[in-house]
Amino acid sequence: MAEVGRILIVGGGMGGLCLAVALDRQGFDPEVAEIVERSATWPVAGAGIALHANGVRVLRTLGLGEPIERASGRLPRYSFMDRSGELLCSTDLERFWGDVGPCLAITRVRLEEILVAVTRSPHRLGVALTGLRQDRERVEASFSDGSTGEYDLVVGADGIYSTVRRLAIWPVSPGYAGTMAWRSVIPSRPAGVDHLMVLLGDGRFFGLVPVGEGHTYGFAGLDAERFDEPVAGRLERFRAHFAGFGGAVPEYLAALQSDEQLHFGPVEWVDLDRWHDGRVVLIGDAAHAAPPHMGEGGSMAMEDAVVLAESLRTADTVAGALDRYVERRRRRAGWVQEQSRIASKAWVLPPAVRDGVLRERGDQMLQHRYRPLIAPV
Repeated sequence: MAEVGRILIVGGGMGGLCLAVALDRQGFDPEVAEIVERSATWPVAGAGIALHANGVRVLRTLGLGEPIERASGRLPRYSFMDRSGELLCSTDLERFWGDVGPCLAITRVRLEEILVAVTRSPHRLGVALTGLRQDRERVEASFSDGSTGEYDLVVGADGIYSTVRRLAIWPVSPGYAGTMAWRSVIPSRPAGVDHLMVLLGDGRFFGLVPVGEGHTYGFAGLDAERFDEPVAGRLERFRAHFAGFGGAVPEYLAALQSDEQLHFGPVEWVDLDRWHDGRVVLIGDAAHAAPPHMGEGGSMAMEDAVVLAESLRTADTVAGALDRYVERRRRRAGWVQEQSRIASKAWVLPPAVRDGVLRERGDQMLQHRYRPLIAPV
């Protein structure tokens, strides 16, 4: 086991919380890891998330399978439809993933509540990382509340706009993937939304996912140059962008009640040559953010967390553990990044180009995209 007396986890989202739990499961004293989260409240607010079976496998490994499944909606199929709601192709997810596990969907708030409930590591909310300085033996961190601390390892689990990445690895800015996106959750279930479905229009798409407790997660994207989207009037403009969609979309749009329900932002990605430097390492979106079109961002972060914890337990040194972690994760995460970028471009192709291909080979193409993830990490 690598000698780590103190570990700082920057970021209290899925990746950071899973890392704290994974370290605990690997035999590290929970007090070894400290989590700092810039948000003043926990859990951090969000919309929904689809967990493909490889992500559910991680949660089961951490002993969280039962509470996660109780709070989730099952996703037996994954369908693509045209803008009117006519089926283009469908994949039987239960048959495809087999013994790996079910595909589930859950609100981000509920998922983080479950993770927080089992996390025994100390944490500080409303505290941001402001500085890092390291030598061969330790890392000194400074925080927005004026405090400082010395650590044997610092883990950046702080997302696509990672402060840890900027301070210690590389000051790279995320790249724009060409899509502006909206996400939301409604407390009802439109007729027919009993699996993961994506309706594809001309330069835009709308996804609907049944999450737990009778709620529905909606995500939508528009192929466009970056633009601002003020909160005031957001819902009215959103409805106008997708007014031509059929299927269950009109019922979903009608169920939205306020501008504040809609989370909005650009779809971006991060690609780095290295994920660690000295005693500082990145996991999840901080290291390898991809467009969300495979729904694998959260699962990749959780897989990273489990592999990093295993590497710290089995390696003799921190340096050896970080090298082993990157060696095990880079190829898999790289595949998801590549395939997510391909999907992000395909979803907004003209219907005359895209729809015929999906009718003929859509199921085969989706299975090809996810097949490498059937193998365990």
